This record gives sequence, C-alpha cells and structure tokens, in this order.
Amino acid sequence: MSEDTKTKGPASYFPSIEKNYGHPIKHWLDLLKTVGDKKHMEMVAWLKAEHKMGHGHANALVAYHLAAAKKA
Repeated sequence: MSEDTKTKGPASYFPSIEKNYGHPIKHWLDLLKTVGDKKHMEMVAWLKAEHKMGHGHANALVAYHLAAAKKA
C-alpha cells in the first residue's frame, strides 16, 4: 500500500479494533448510537468501562461516530 492510499484518521484504527474486540465496526457504531446523549469523553469513558476498550480505540470510534453524525 502506498503512502497516498493508507487509511488515515480514526478509521486507521478499525482493523485493530475488529481484531482485538471481536466485533465489526458497525457493532460499535450502533452501540454508540444508543448513548448519543453523552459528550465525546463520556462516550470514550463508557466504551472503556463497559467494554474494556483501550483509550485510543475508544477515542477513534467516538471521533468517527461524531464526525459521521455531523455529516448526516
């Protein structure tokens, strides 16, 4: 993969998230929709506490989720 085609930003964490936590990204994004009333760091803390997710992975999912919601 060339430098120009590498995935960047929060989505670059997705393969690692799927491998480490055993669920597709859609699963995590659907879960985040259920806690949409929380702020960014509250969602990160929720993923860490309820699903034992690491901070970087949780933050990447939340950032992606919130960015997608803004576009919708």
